[in-house]
Amino acid sequence: MNGVTPLFLSGPGASEAFLVARVLFGVVLAFMGLNHFQNADSMSGYAEMKGVPAASLAVPFTGGMLLFGGLGILLGVFPVLAAGAIVAFLVVTTPLMHDFWAVPEDQQQDEMTAFLKNVAMLGAALAFLAAGSAEWAYAVGVGL
Repeated sequence: MNGVTPLFLSGPGASEAFLVARVLFGVVLAFMGLNHFQNADSMSGYAEMKGVPAASLAVPFTGGMLLFGGLGILLGVFPVLAAGAIVAFLVVTTPLMHDFWAVPEDQQQDEMTAFLKNVAMLGAALAFLAAGSAEWAYAVGVGL
């Protein structure tokens, strides 16, 4: 990478810290994407219960978004598209699938926890989206 880092990532160890963040975030997202394929039937049933139209198509589609986004962030391949896919996924699915304000009281805590987890991941995805136009250290570099 010739020692170039995004402007907000300067100083000793910044490139390595950013790499660790990419690995942690990307692996979790890719795992979540694979889970959409491995557990498609149960996830489709849950999505149908939440009112998702064409849930049996939406689950693998969103699984693909997560898999592409996770691997893209992890490897530094088309990072703007990868982070954008994650942002789009989280903006749409978070209030739709984790509507803690609209579920019975015994389900509210679980849904709120999932909602807040997604909001935190949205913040991270936005940070990767902002960093996407800069050159990433230790990246494949396609689309950078």
